[in-house]
Amino acid sequence: MFLRLFLLLSLISLSHSSCPNGTDFRQLTRVFRYVSGFNSSWFSSNCSVTVTRIILPSRNLNGTVSWNPLRNLTRLRVLDLSNNSLDGSIPTWLWSKPGLVSVNLSRNRFGGSLRLIPVNYSVKELNLSFNRFTNAVNLTGFVNLTALDLSHNNLGVLPIGLGSLSGLNRLDISSCKINGSIKPISGLKSLSYLDLSENSMNGSFPVDFPNLNHLRFLNLSSNRFSGSVGFDKYRKFGKSAFSHGGDFVFNDSKIPNRHRLQPLPHQLPPPRHRTVKTHRFNNHTPLVIGLSSSLGALVILIFISGLILIRRRLKSARLKSRWAISNPAPLDFKMEKSGPFAFETESGSSWVADIKEPTTAPVVMASKPLMNLTFKDLIVATSHFGKESVISDGTCGPLYRAVLPGDLHVAIKVLERIRGVDQNDAVTAFEGLTRLKHPNLLTLSGYCIAGKEKLILYEFMANGDLHRWLHELPAGETNVEDWSADTWESHVGDSSPEKTNWLIRHRIAIGVARGLAYLHHVGTTHGHLVATNVLLTETLEPRISDFGINNIVKTGDDSNNNNVEYDVYCFGVILFELLTGKQGNEENVKSVRRLVKERRGEEALDTRLRLAVGESVNEMVESLRIGYFCTAEVPGKRPTMQQVLGLLKDIRTVSR
Repeated sequence: MFLRLFLLLSLISLSHSSCPNGTDFRQLTRVFRYVSGFNSSWFSSNCSVTVTRIILPSRNLNGTVSWNPLRNLTRLRVLDLSNNSLDGSIPTWLWSKPGLVSVNLSRNRFGGSLRLIPVNYSVKELNLSFNRFTNAVNLTGFVNLTALDLSHNNLGVLPIGLGSLSGLNRLDISSCKINGSIKPISGLKSLSYLDLSENSMNGSFPVDFPNLNHLRFLNLSSNRFSGSVGFDKYRKFGKSAFSHGGDFVFNDSKIPNRHRLQPLPHQLPPPRHRTVKTHRFNNHTPLVIGLSSSLGALVILIFISGLILIRRRLKSARLKSRWAISNPAPLDFKMEKSGPFAFETESGSSWVADIKEPTTAPVVMASKPLMNLTFKDLIVATSHFGKESVISDGTCGPLYRAVLPGDLHVAIKVLERIRGVDQNDAVTAFEGLTRLKHPNLLTLSGYCIAGKEKLILYEFMANGDLHRWLHELPAGETNVEDWSADTWESHVGDSSPEKTNWLIRHRIAIGVARGLAYLHHVGTTHGHLVATNVLLTETLEPRISDFGINNIVKTGDDSNNNNVEYDVYCFGVILFELLTGKQGNEENVKSVRRLVKERRGEEALDTRLRLAVGESVNEMVESLRIGYFCTAEVPGKRPTMQQVLGLLKDIRTVSR
């Protein structure tokens, strides 16, 4: 009887330990605690699903996943978070989880590198397509991998160890900006699906490729391959598999002319002569045939010429309407004195007079190196850097909105404070900044040096900067000139749900802290982080701009601000802004610090946040305390940004 009772109690204990209402369920809620749109009830009906499978595709999830609690889900086999708006990096230990066989994180905003430890991973299916992963991808440990999709990332080169995945059956690395030879993967004998399209790879077809006999699908389009394509491969994979794939020769007579790809000019096939059967004609037949042929050829030539002319005119009209900036009107370089170049040189003339051939100064596009842009494109795109293009005017210089050829929306910042920096030093600094990539950094898209002027280009952020979003614009309003007040505090009834949501403001603080912690980790400081330097994406993800600029030149009092302690102080000021809804000036900082010290922090909170989520007041007050530590008067008493990030991540568990 005692033995039966013991077994019964053991079974009950096991069932509770695997139930979503027990420990595993709590771990799952911790995984998604910083993700908006998550509903814990999704896991409340089936115990086994929550333990072995997390399948949440297309659930409108937005935010950062807390990966650490996944360590405790020891029976997790399938992880599918595809087609959401999740961001951040992927921890190394995730791939080594025992029993994990399928991971699908496609169509999100995950980024960084995939750094792996040299062990054998159990993962068989891995889909990381349509994300932001960069080139340091190491696949050496994925010995069990059968399906791999890394398409639509920014890899740059073939992943390390890809050629050793002998069991790989399906491989898609299309649209990854990959350069180099295809030969490293020639040993993948088990492939049945191979997509290499939309890259810049090279190699000889078919000798440098995997075994084509096993392939059922092949796409080599838009690359730089070369080689000869026989009828068997053409029939098997189709014309589209080789379209714009490089210097291919289709010399098999079985391939119909109408199906062949257009050969390169030096490969034009010899003209084909038609064989005319012999018939009995009268003496005038050759003349009639000759005149008919000539007239027919002339009519056809006129017809074709007309079609070409019409097509060119239509194409020109479309281009003019779509890329109006590509064909600007002749520029009058007697520019209006509006914008950053309103100053005059020592000679009393406009700054343009000091630049030789200003329109030919190249724009170096790090994100799109094949674009051929000049300073002339920037002048036209900003209406001569006029007032109507100004987004904001920060400490480093004014920021302009522009649409460059190719419908490329950018923000152009004129760095007024570094006009005196040597051109070579500026180029070195800009190139270094373009290599700093993080989901919460607004990485440089390009730069232009025209004489003494230094300009940098960023990706345009639809929601503007944090200051504008937090203080100026009421919900749905795009024209602030119609508002009599300078801020939107008097229009509380019109405030959007995003601005009154503590979870969103907390997520913005997390993102800024993460980006700043990364800068400090790589040995760079910001030097002057303010709300106008925090840009917001369409989904309100924060990205820090203007980082590293103060390190290029140290002038005036700012020379004392190029240190991590000052960055921490600036972050504390931004945190106060997010919590109080008031601008981060010295007076507000002193007021908030006094209230926190007197344990009256609740009085400093933005009343709109309290009305929207009253149950989170304790979390907001605790966040004020973190801002208090960051703004400590003695720099040595301020925490590091890594410590601040950890405190902010844990803050939402304080009141639970």
